[in-house]
Amino acid sequence: MKRRNTVQRSLVYEMVNRLKSHATADEIYEAIASEHPSVSRGTVYRNLNQLAEEGEIRKILVPGGADRYDHCCHEHYHARCLSCGRLFDIEMDYIADLEKAIKDAHGFAISGHDILFNGLCPACQHRTEHE
Repeated sequence: MKRRNTVQRSLVYEMVNRLKSHATADEIYEAIASEHPSVSRGTVYRNLNQLAEEGEIRKILVPGGADRYDHCCHEHYHARCLSCGRLFDIEMDYIADLEKAIKDAHGFAISGHDILFNGLCPACQHRTEHE
């Protein structure tokens, strides 16, 4: 079900697209609140979830960390910096039929996959080298 396009929904959608940094809900809320202090945290969170459910933005589940929101909705992979926690898009082809390689799904009906690579971003590598 497509929801009506409210001013708050537009603000949330536009901020995700403007930040382009795999921002957390809190980061998106803070950015919106700095320009529109009357918008509540709950409104931002609700609209983020609705936009993700409808495929307008992509919600990235980050194990052990805050979920992130991506303006790029096509299937792609990410890398997470283990030092600063930032997320980056990875340039590689999406493996559409990766699920076919599963030998035992333990009864799961697999519906898709996300891959999150871990490592150190260039800035954190540079900082580590100069400490």
